[in-house]
Amino acid sequence: MFKNYLTVAWRNLVKNKAHTLINITGLSVGMAVAMLIGLWIWDELSYDKNFDSYDRIVQVWQNQTFNGVTGSQTAMPIPLGYKLRQDYKHDFKYVVLSSWNYGHIMAYGDKKLTKEGSYMQAEAPDLLTLKMLKGTRSGLTDPSSVLLSASLAKALFGDADPMLKTIKIDNVWNVKVTGVYEDLPHNSAFRELGFIAPWDLYMNTAPWLKRAETRWGNNSWQIFAQLKPGIDAQKVSAEIKDLKLHAIKAQGDDVGASFKPAVFLHPMSKWHLYSNFKDGFNVGGDIKFVWMFGIIGVFVLMLACINFMNLSTARSEKRAKEVGIRKTVGSLRSQLISQFFIESVILAVFAFLISVLLAQLTLSWFNSVADKNMHILWGNGVFWLMGFGFSIITGLIAGSYPAFYLSSFQPVKVLKGTFKAGRYAAVPRKILVVVQFAVSVTLIIGTLIVFRQVQFTKNRPIGYERTGLVQIDMRTDEIHKHFEAVRNDLLKSGAIIEIAESGSPLTDVYSNNSGLNWRGKPAGLQDDFATISLSPEFGKVAQWKLVEGRDFERHNLSDSSSMIVNETAARFMNFKHAVGETVDWGKKYKIIGVVRDMIMSSPYEPVKSSIFILDNDAGGLVDIRLNPKMSAHDALAQIETVYKQYAPGSPFEYKFTDEEYARKFTNEERIGKLAGFFTLLAIFISCMGLFGMASFMAEQRIKEIGVRKVLGASVFSLWQLMSKDFVVLVSISLLIAIPTAYYFMDGWLQEYKYRAVLSWWIFGLTAIGAIAITLLTVSYQSIRAATMNPVKSLKTE
Repeated sequence: MFKNYLTVAWRNLVKNKAHTLINITGLSVGMAVAMLIGLWIWDELSYDKNFDSYDRIVQVWQNQTFNGVTGSQTAMPIPLGYKLRQDYKHDFKYVVLSSWNYGHIMAYGDKKLTKEGSYMQAEAPDLLTLKMLKGTRSGLTDPSSVLLSASLAKALFGDADPMLKTIKIDNVWNVKVTGVYEDLPHNSAFRELGFIAPWDLYMNTAPWLKRAETRWGNNSWQIFAQLKPGIDAQKVSAEIKDLKLHAIKAQGDDVGASFKPAVFLHPMSKWHLYSNFKDGFNVGGDIKFVWMFGIIGVFVLMLACINFMNLSTARSEKRAKEVGIRKTVGSLRSQLISQFFIESVILAVFAFLISVLLAQLTLSWFNSVADKNMHILWGNGVFWLMGFGFSIITGLIAGSYPAFYLSSFQPVKVLKGTFKAGRYAAVPRKILVVVQFAVSVTLIIGTLIVFRQVQFTKNRPIGYERTGLVQIDMRTDEIHKHFEAVRNDLLKSGAIIEIAESGSPLTDVYSNNSGLNWRGKPAGLQDDFATISLSPEFGKVAQWKLVEGRDFERHNLSDSSSMIVNETAARFMNFKHAVGETVDWGKKYKIIGVVRDMIMSSPYEPVKSSIFILDNDAGGLVDIRLNPKMSAHDALAQIETVYKQYAPGSPFEYKFTDEEYARKFTNEERIGKLAGFFTLLAIFISCMGLFGMASFMAEQRIKEIGVRKVLGASVFSLWQLMSKDFVVLVSISLLIAIPTAYYFMDGWLQEYKYRAVLSWWIFGLTAIGAIAITLLTVSYQSIRAATMNPVKSLKTE
């Protein structure tokens, strides 16, 4: 009997090819989208779970209050780490001080490459539960050792054994390889950790680091820790809250104490998805994107299921005579129910198998856009169980209407032709169409607003000319030592217009300082200035815009005690004309110029008060303005020749400033691209449903259309007749979607201090587009029905 059900089901599906194709296509696309989003959410929720002590690893943070506004940060002072190690052994199993993860030159023989890594205390491998492929986790106890990731070891040594071989870090420090660990997963906070070098070696790299061991006000490092089993992180946070405040007061640092530093622990389980703080309290983070895409996935899958159910129920009404005949020849109601259910389930299961194929085909693109490294869980039984289970449930729900409703027909009425579908039989289908387009329109509006916000911020004046700017991060000091010679050689080559050194790139700020005094500074006012040390040519390289005063001059000796400020700093100091004013910061600085605000940090935030000073040790970065009369390729070749002459042991690596600035929009653009992709698929699924419904309605009303044509109705009037019902339904969906989208997107925009305005044209354009898409979708079936020969449609019976 079951075999017979399958045979009949297959024949029905093949007989109605168009209906079957629409149903399978819509459902499989919806399932593929849900699958991709599900993999993305699984990856996000699995962040850092590769660490054995995931639930007990924490990072030390601090809150600081600046003029009534509390901000949270991960930059910490060295002595706090020592204090936690010594006085809180009953709470912490490990406390590890760490430098920031940044690029270093790693050299072995003739091989030289730049790889990100950190200097960390010896317990770091145990805290991170590194999986050692060679050596042991205790390899950092020797100050002249290093642990390498498997990929870095492969890059440096090939297939040779790296153990105990000597490599050089930044062309200065000789270290021996005492261990190789497995590369950390892509969904890990430490995924770029290519090597770990000893903290004791780091402390010997510069004299100022030794001095920082006792300075509680120098926030330049990270502190990671692992709690002992059973220890509550919130309780420990309360105990250590005032450690830094008391220490700063004891050192007599009144400025530091005025920031009211409060130390707390942030669990690893919240690093990735709950990293945003406002006024000292956690307000979420990327978890909002998990919810957003989760909701999109549910809605897109819901659209596909609505289509599937709509078309299944619509098509089933045409099989009323089949039901009547089968009941007449003895079919039981249970047999009819089974038949309809099996047909529906076969369609759903087949759609699931196609969706897996679609997901696999698009996964590579999806990974590149989402910055992921995900895979279909081919060997995971739970994945297949959930997939087939969902397919069967979807099939059963979609098949429930024809199974229970049609199987209850009285064969006499059906075969006599007196059976008609109920007056309100189409109402559920109409409601589902409204829901479909309400979801699609909401997604369209949301996507447009995301892209508008990104474009709005991109068009924000940045205060300098970024085209033709190149920056080089200096890992060693060879270029700094020979800067005058390098500059002269490059100017002679004609490859550049100017070159300068700076302590921060134009796209970031590495240093902030407080404790400045000036005429008229209110008592109790807290100050915090972005501080950029540079060489005199920096302004010419950046082509910044002077609002008042003059630029630094190379041969003006007085400029060593001069300062340039930005417009925001001048306003903060309450200077109407800042030039000529004096700022006391350990020594007297005279303000010689005011420059237009430059966006050096987040383009979504207001520009910070900034000061620019000359410093002979400003090295760290080299900023170059390329000569526009020479191609970038030729200019960079000339620069590399000079670079190699003075720094032969360093790889020539550069970044274009405009590309670095563009990276600031990566996250929003990624969200916009993914949302746009899912929106297009949602529209496609909705249109597939409309197309199928239009086809069904045209088929239902074929005799009516024939009669109207005989009575003189034009093709246009018949097209109107067939299309207006769908336009009404889409118009209702617009009335639901537009205020819904406005509410949610207005809330999303409030997260940005610099944001676009919700313009009416976005909603108007979307409404026009939705109606146009509807008319285009249903017009084919409407015009086809309207142009059909009425003789054929009226002589059917």
